[in-house]
Amino acid sequence: MRRDLHDAGRNCATLLDMTLSLEFLGTGTSVGVPMIGCDCAVCHSTDPRDKRLRSSAIIRAHAADGRAETTVLLDTTPDLRYQMLRANVRHIDAIVITHFHADHVMGIDDVRRFNIIQKQVIDVWGTEATLASMKKSFGYVFSDTLRAGWPSLRAREIKIGERFDIGGLNFLPFNLDHEVIINTGLKFVQSGVENAPAWSYCLDVKRIDEAGFKALEGTDTLVLDMLRESNHPTHMNFTEAMETVSRVKPRRAYFGHIAHEISHAAIEARLPENIRLAYDGMVVR
Repeated sequence: MRRDLHDAGRNCATLLDMTLSLEFLGTGTSVGVPMIGCDCAVCHSTDPRDKRLRSSAIIRAHAADGRAETTVLLDTTPDLRYQMLRANVRHIDAIVITHFHADHVMGIDDVRRFNIIQKQVIDVWGTEATLASMKKSFGYVFSDTLRAGWPSLRAREIKIGERFDIGGLNFLPFNLDHEVIINTGLKFVQSGVENAPAWSYCLDVKRIDEAGFKALEGTDTLVLDMLRESNHPTHMNFTEAMETVSRVKPRRAYFGHIAHEISHAAIEARLPENIRLAYDGMVVR
């Protein structure tokens, strides 16, 4: 494991020198890996990096002493309860829903546990279209006041191209073409840090338009969709993802939203030094 690129440990001494981290809670596609009823080599792999829950992440902006002072959850997958337990997440300041697909929203009810622990309403961010779909299917979770036993989420609208702040993090949202829906890409930095390196999160995407590539300029760390090697109508394949990295030119990139056709060890061996396959539990600092 290349420690210069990432550190998967949570008690790393060098954390005191870091300001921002992203933890991959899940790196799988909508059906997860292993896939139900599949007898392929990857679904039966003993490599823990081939076990992939549905795609989600936690972003943490750290204080100078290493404490996580802002924690943002990206998407609420059907695996959310287990993901929160496995990553020992005990506090979230806000949630960002990138788009209304089942594998990114169906765990929303489990957020109520954080309402209880924190004794506060939690902001949930999404575009107008995403929030409208959320309210139609999960209208009961939205409230400006705390309610016992119910999720209590305050809707906050994302406007594409307009920056917004969540605690110590500043976000720039942009559109991603997911073929069947417009997804929200996110470029973010730690607020108040001079020359802070920019991170970009672009999962569930088939194409990026010129406005999207403009937003991605200056990205230091890129998280990018890479479903499989063969073509897919709504996700980037290996070739498309590599071409996107070549155009964006980040210092490093991590591929996620990975299907069961991809063996972690086999693909990782083919990647250049600055590109890695993400795996569940990986923490990038």
